[in-house]
Amino acid sequence: MGRKPKKHEALLWSIALPGFGQILNGKIVKGTVFLLLEIIVNVQSNFNLTIMYSFLGEINTAIETPDYQWLMFYPCLYMFTMWDAYRDAEGETTSISYLPFLFGAFFVTVGLIYSVKIKIFGFLIGPIFLPMLFLVPGLVIGFIIYKIILIVTKP
Repeated sequence: MGRKPKKHEALLWSIALPGFGQILNGKIVKGTVFLLLEIIVNVQSNFNLTIMYSFLGEINTAIETPDYQWLMFYPCLYMFTMWDAYRDAEGETTSISYLPFLFGAFFVTVGLIYSVKIKIFGFLIGPIFLPMLFLVPGLVIGFIIYKIILIVTKP
């Protein structure tokens, strides 16, 4: 096996497809399990069709397409695989590096829940774009809490 990937490299591959970051880090079994979980949740939730309809601007169809009981698993699975790949890659990681990922997963899940009701400028933007927007405050809050904890616990 060659060099361990840098944190940003493992993170970006995990964003591309959950499990790829773990495989890149040499965690083949873990990466394969995450990849299989991603495929199962993706297929059971009709996630790819939902993405397609959303990008085509067919928001009402995008809202009707997913199985929300399955889709609710996706944000946590997705963000956990990113954090896990990031944590195992080359470079230092603090014991609280999970906070932005955790808050991101929480906010995306809340965005998914409300995606059938919340309108932006009078328009429903659906179960893909609203959760993506909710990721931003989730990450920001996670990073703020992360920084506060680092400052408060600094020796």
